Amino acid sequence: MSRLQDLLLTTDPVLRARLARVLIAMATVGSGVLAMNYFAGIGLAPPGAVALWSLAALAGMALFYVALRSGWSRRFPDPSLTVPQMLYAISCGAVAYALLGAGRGAVFPVLMVILMFGMFVASPQQMRWVTAYAVVVFGAAMVVASLSHPALAPPALEFGHFLLVATMAPAVSLLAGRLASMRLRSRRQRQDLAAALVRIRELATRDELTGLVNRRHMRELMEQEHQRCIRSGRTFCLAVLDIDRFKTLNDAHGRGVGDVVLRSVAHEAMRRVRVSDAFSRWGGDRFVLLLADSRSPLARGGVERVRAGIGSMHVTIPAGELRLTLSAGMAEHHAGETVEQTLDRAERALDEAKQQGRDRLVPAA
Repeated sequence: MSRLQDLLLTTDPVLRARLARVLIAMATVGSGVLAMNYFAGIGLAPPGAVALWSLAALAGMALFYVALRSGWSRRFPDPSLTVPQMLYAISCGAVAYALLGAGRGAVFPVLMVILMFGMFVASPQQMRWVTAYAVVVFGAAMVVASLSHPALAPPALEFGHFLLVATMAPAVSLLAGRLASMRLRSRRQRQDLAAALVRIRELATRDELTGLVNRRHMRELMEQEHQRCIRSGRTFCLAVLDIDRFKTLNDAHGRGVGDVVLRSVAHEAMRRVRVSDAFSRWGGDRFVLLLADSRSPLARGGVERVRAGIGSMHVTIPAGELRLTLSAGMAEHHAGETVEQTLDRAERALDEAKQQGRDRLVPAA
């Protein structure tokens, strides 16, 4: 049974839902075909015309199924082809009305079912067009029935039927509009909730000023890399970087300029690090770079690439342009030590870089 469902409906959840609706519509049309043939069997409709109608009704719905199942319908704004399906079903219903003679009243519930089918999918504007089409095409069918069989379809009675369709169909359209508004409001609420969740996630893992990974999330990434290295036997490196004389710059130009500098450094550094690495703001003007699956020689090149990028920057401020340099300390993780111990060695190496005159990288012993 599961294989049959996958064959008929595919495993794509979106397409599966669309095809399920088409199969429901096909089942509805199939019920109408059975009813029409029953009426033909008891003499209320011409058997030959009903046979042709049955073939056309089933073939049309089968074509809709094939269009969706093959993916051909995806080229249209509405891949479900909801409105074309409704228009086709309404046309079939109008022809059935003209064929049924004394039994034509049985078509009205089918028309309501067709309109209700679109209430949960079509937009209010689409439903207005479908409703107008239903009123026009059923009005034409009533005129044909009245002219072809005036004894079975008296004009006065057909006018009453027309008033019924012209009243009930717009009412269904209004209900569809209300449902569409509710769907739209619900969709907007879901979108707002999703955006809020994304924002919460960003706040939990990102530094608000620079957009870099924040300290808390960086600790998680370092611990994850530590566990991977324990399993694989490989290693990683940590580098601690500091903007040289940032406090002096901040005091001289103000916090606004300091923020511009931090954002500029973050942007430039992210252009220089590998996709597999992580660069975070550790606090103040200090940054931490995690170089995944790297030994010291390779990692050193990565840190120097970041330093060179920052050193070539020109940060424009109201007072002119600033040239920046970075000091960095780097440590390769040793088997058996904790992440904190590796980080402490990198920070001591950073202190050594500052003592040696700044604007340099010092590897930890």
